Amino acid sequence: MPRSGAGKLSIILLFAPFALWMVLLIVLPQLGVGYLSLREKLGPGEYRFGLANYVDFLHEPVYWNTLLRTAWMSILVTALALAIGFPVAYYIAKIARERSRAALFLMCLIPLWVSDLVRAFGWIVLLRETGLISGFLQYTGLIGGPVEFLYNDVTVVVGLVYTVVLFMIVPLVSTLQGMDNAMLEAGYNLGGSRFTVFRRIVVPYAMPGIVAGSIIVFMLTAGSYLTPILLGGKNSMWFTEQIYEQFVTRYNWESGATFGVLLLAFTSFVVWLGLRLTRQSLASTVAKD
Repeated sequence: MPRSGAGKLSIILLFAPFALWMVLLIVLPQLGVGYLSLREKLGPGEYRFGLANYVDFLHEPVYWNTLLRTAWMSILVTALALAIGFPVAYYIAKIARERSRAALFLMCLIPLWVSDLVRAFGWIVLLRETGLISGFLQYTGLIGGPVEFLYNDVTVVVGLVYTVVLFMIVPLVSTLQGMDNAMLEAGYNLGGSRFTVFRRIVVPYAMPGIVAGSIIVFMLTAGSYLTPILLGGKNSMWFTEQIYEQFVTRYNWESGATFGVLLLAFTSFVVWLGLRLTRQSLASTVAKD
């Protein structure tokens, strides 16, 4: 076999498992969900296809409000994760000693070894009415009785930021490690202040990592279920809860599939809009990151 043919065969065999995984676990399930969303139930075993499920969604303001609320809080969580994760990533990539970088990076990954469910229950142990924080405040005399810190938007945001901030740090560290220190020295030698060097050199160079991390964090937050439900309770008003209710509680798979398609479409639109505003492209972001 010629070398060119052997090279092509090697590439095909190398990417075949990934392509098979994408098709079987991502493409086909999404096609199935899209198929269900277009099916309207008329009676026992009777269906017809159309956009009736989407029309019904448009006529229910509570669903729209929940979707918009989920998107807004997901954007807030993404911004907070960026504000917290960027200094950590910059310290690991550019300030920490060479020997300690690997250890610091590993420390950032350790929370990923614990499942989201366990981490959410950890926050419950801390913030519930009989939890550690309430007990400590009572012990110090700062409060006169037990205080419930759970079941509000602030707690949900804190729990989500804690859950996803690691996915912001990892791409930022990967991007910032490739920045030559000579670029920073040149900025200072030309009379730039720390803020100017940060704004004119560091941020533009780190933009692919910022965009990649923001996309990952936003999509994970918008699709989160356990953390908003456990920390927000009945006041969570998260769109994934609406999807769960349609699928499991009401056993209305057609409406649940419609909600799932709308969530994917809406979050994809927000990501596209963010790429346009930052003048980035998804292909260039992935390539540079």
